[in-house]
Amino acid sequence: MRTLLYMAILLVITGCSCSSPRLRELDEAQRMITEDPRAALDCLNVIDVSEFGDSATMARWALLYSEAMVANNLSAPTDTIINIAVDYYERHNERAEFQQACRLKSLITAGDKKDVLASALYLQKEKEFMLYNERVKRERLMTWGLLTIVLAAGVIVWQRQRLKIKTIQNDALMAEASGLKCMIDVRNRDVDKLESTLHRLLDGRFALIDSLCQTYYESQGTKSERKTIADKVKSEIEAVSSDSFGDMERAVNDCCNNLLVGLKEICPDIKADDYKLAVFLASRLSTRTISLLLGESVDVVYKRKSRLKMRLKAIADNPYPQILEIF
Repeated sequence: MRTLLYMAILLVITGCSCSSPRLRELDEAQRMITEDPRAALDCLNVIDVSEFGDSATMARWALLYSEAMVANNLSAPTDTIINIAVDYYERHNERAEFQQACRLKSLITAGDKKDVLASALYLQKEKEFMLYNERVKRERLMTWGLLTIVLAAGVIVWQRQRLKIKTIQNDALMAEASGLKCMIDVRNRDVDKLESTLHRLLDGRFALIDSLCQTYYESQGTKSERKTIADKVKSEIEAVSSDSFGDMERAVNDCCNNLLVGLKEICPDIKADDYKLAVFLASRLSTRTISLLLGESVDVVYKRKSRLKMRLKAIADNPYPQILEIF
């Protein structure tokens, strides 16, 4: 892309550098037409018009050449050269030059003085003009081809940029989708863990009910019925308070976003009994149930619960405010 741009700039610079000497030669010939018409015509004949860079220079040369021939009383074998000036100045609406060209056309074709050398040189200039036309056509084709290549290269670069942007956007979407998938996987694992915990707790609750029903069925109708059931309930309470405490602790952490872990972080010196109280409170057990599990009276449980709450409230910058929701 950059190379093509440099080539276009080089062509423009080359064309401008080639036109400058020709313009000076035309200026010199125009100055000599009135002083020395023959020298002016010779100067114009020396110029190779096939090397002109633009049609304006060609039209000016044709006008000066025709004027020099008229000044030398020479008749042109054809009106090809003067027509170059007539067509150009008419097309560009330059009235003064157009009128001058028309006047010269009538004079150059009406003259009767024939000069073999002048006619030969005139025909040579016609051939050079034909070569100029062919070169201009080739240059136009090259220019259009170059513009087409530049345009195609621009379109290719634009498409590549679009593809690059699309790729970046797709990568971002894929990364976002991957992140969402990871979040969903984590959520699914949490759900599976909660389901497992709930099933375990449910199984334990039904096992307790089944055990009590079995005891009631076996002791039904006997004098020791009440005592047996009471002993069974008491043993189950003791089991919950000791053997099942770890399960309750894990269930609270799983279901409440590691609430008990946070409690130990902000209160590393918490007493074992207060920690048990917090576990039972987080498990949403009633005060009476907690009193049975701790072996304390209901009033004592209320007081301990109040003291623990006040202690947690007094902690500044508590990163686990949800702990206070268990009270």
